Amino acid sequence: MSAALQSLMREPVQTFGDAPRAGGILSFLLIGGGAALGFVALSSVLVPLLPTVEEWLVSAACYAAFIVPVYLLHRRFTFASDANHWQALPRYVGVQMMALLLAAAFGLVFHGTLALPSLPAAVLVIVLTSGVNYVVLKGWAFAASRRFETVAA
Repeated sequence: MSAALQSLMREPVQTFGDAPRAGGILSFLLIGGGAALGFVALSSVLVPLLPTVEEWLVSAACYAAFIVPVYLLHRRFTFASDANHWQALPRYVGVQMMALLLAAAFGLVFHGTLALPSLPAAVLVIVLTSGVNYVVLKGWAFAASRRFETVAA
């Protein structure tokens, strides 16, 4: 290609989503694990402090309190996503709802159908649910907006 034509070519603009993904699975596990520990700590404190409120409601509210902060951490550090918040956040919440149903289904299979002992069953539920969660978050919820450019023929 001649130098004149080369000078007319636009350089691709590096966006936030093109940044090196240093976080990945390790970041996903650290953020998720930290959130799980935070949830346990918060619900352990709030359940006894709110005796007039049903325990399951306090627990659900504690879980809900972590959704947006964990979303923001995953968006920034795990997936380095530039997807619009109006697109990614509802998808993230949808993935979390799917993960709850998936964990229940895995629990039914491992605890009920296969009658595995509690520890191996719980580990399998966590590993499989988290794995599916990671893949769906990466490929759908935090996927960058696809921009198409028309090219003259």
